[in-house]
Amino acid sequence: MRIAPVFHDGSDILAMKLMLTPAMTKPAEKLSAHIEVIPAAPEQEPTVANLLELYAHDFSEFHDLEIGADGRFGYPSLPLYWSEPGRYPFLVKMDGKLAGLVLVKRGSEVSGNLAVWDMAEFFVLRGCRRRGIGTQLAHEVWRRFPGLWEVRVMQSNVSAPHFWERAISIFTGEAIHPVFAEKDGKHWRLYSFESKHVI
Repeated sequence: MRIAPVFHDGSDILAMKLMLTPAMTKPAEKLSAHIEVIPAAPEQEPTVANLLELYAHDFSEFHDLEIGADGRFGYPSLPLYWSEPGRYPFLVKMDGKLAGLVLVKRGSEVSGNLAVWDMAEFFVLRGCRRRGIGTQLAHEVWRRFPGLWEVRVMQSNVSAPHFWERAISIFTGEAIHPVFAEKDGKHWRLYSFESKHVI
């Protein structure tokens, strides 16, 4: 799943939907872990920010990111997830331990459709990948927010499309094909689908 920085919602790190280069991957393992998707409280903002730094570091492998003088990439729009409507931050735990994060927001960053749900950020720690966790995580998030969805993948993130196409196709029960889009000089694969599932 994956499981990129400007960040998806107009901050300063671009979209990084999964993940690893083939040399960094390991054989998939059978999923046996307990996964939790927990709304992040305001006091957990520092934890989310720390995970976003790991996320940005991974993404910098295939996208040019500038690190600040303080040694951090930063995510300027993060506080908005606790102050603006239509933004939802989540922490992900596997067997009770932190395993990643998800940021969901209302409104497209590419098509301009204000009604769709946008997978703003999606990150799974390296040590927790290749176990089916990303797919399970994505499906749970989509079920929580019924309606039209968009998943954006930077074209430079060549390993991500396979994950997202498989995860979305399993979820919807039909094949998914991206639309190629460009905005503000950035090139995207855009996946659009509907979540009809309700928890």
